[in-house]
Amino acid sequence: MSEPRILYVDDDDGLRRLIERAMGRRGFAVTTAASADEGTRLLEAGQFDLVAVDNHMPGKSGREMLAEIVAREDHPPVVFVTGNDDTSTAVEAIHGGALDFVVKTVGESFFDLLAGRFRQALTRDKLERDKRSAEAQLRVANEHLEMMVREVHHRVSNSLQMVLGFVAMQANQTGDAEVRGALDDIQNRIRAISNVHQRLYTGSDLATVDLHDYLRNLAGDLRDSLPQLKERVRLDVSGESIEVPTDVAISVGVIVNELVSNATKYAFAPDQGGTITVTLERVGEDSAALTVADDGVGLGNAQAPAGTGLGTRIVGAMARGLKSKVETLPTDSGTAQRLVIKLS
Repeated sequence: MSEPRILYVDDDDGLRRLIERAMGRRGFAVTTAASADEGTRLLEAGQFDLVAVDNHMPGKSGREMLAEIVAREDHPPVVFVTGNDDTSTAVEAIHGGALDFVVKTVGESFFDLLAGRFRQALTRDKLERDKRSAEAQLRVANEHLEMMVREVHHRVSNSLQMVLGFVAMQANQTGDAEVRGALDDIQNRIRAISNVHQRLYTGSDLATVDLHDYLRNLAGDLRDSLPQLKERVRLDVSGESIEVPTDVAISVGVIVNELVSNATKYAFAPDQGGTITVTLERVGEDSAALTVADDGVGLGNAQAPAGTGLGTRIVGAMARGLKSKVETLPTDSGTAQRLVIKLS
């Protein structure tokens, strides 16, 4: 292992010679300079592992040289050397970027102390450099991983869009209204999931989704796909911006899709208009409440479901996955259903 290269800057000729010999015996290769300007020239011309600089020198002071050194990119560590009555200046130098300081004394103990400070400063500098290097490598690895995850979400979204196309083709080929309705329901369920993946590969955060923003986009898809929402039923989404994990967003999206679809089919009398509202709000510090309500005829007067009950089973399964359940709230008119979501 090569000797650490030290640049020692001090205007005291005798002390510089002593430092060069004493530090050489202690395993350091020392180059000396008689002024800050000479030290700066040497620093620009060669590579040093550490700079030790005295404060009081003719011309430019040690503190001024310190400021110039720490302004450099990837600068070597600096140990500040000062006299007995100058410790306040040394402390200021630490605040200005010096890694350590030494008070000048007479005798071998000063050289031992100086060598110890050099070793400590070099060790701390190496640890800091290793830390920065590890952080840089971690950033590169994270960026690579993020790129791969985005690509996965992109491919999943594209695959779901392809499946949507196949289902739409099949729906267009059938003349059976019941089969076509079932295929339309399948398309809406796929869109609810695809929308999350699309938002993930186009967004800035791969771990969470703004649930309110996602539900607004989901509502737009439902308005485009459900004929009742185009003709006579209004769908509104309101509430707070709440970040949730992607798996929670998918489950909530599927639940909202089913509840809104059911409301458009059964909550209103034939040819009756109305409004379906989806509301998201915080409940306490660690929960959110999702409410899907309509101003239709109410459960007691609603049309009997004509399907297989698959939608209800899907809602139950998604809610159980969230360790929750969908509850029907008492209302004077219409129907309101509520899901409480744990956020932590």
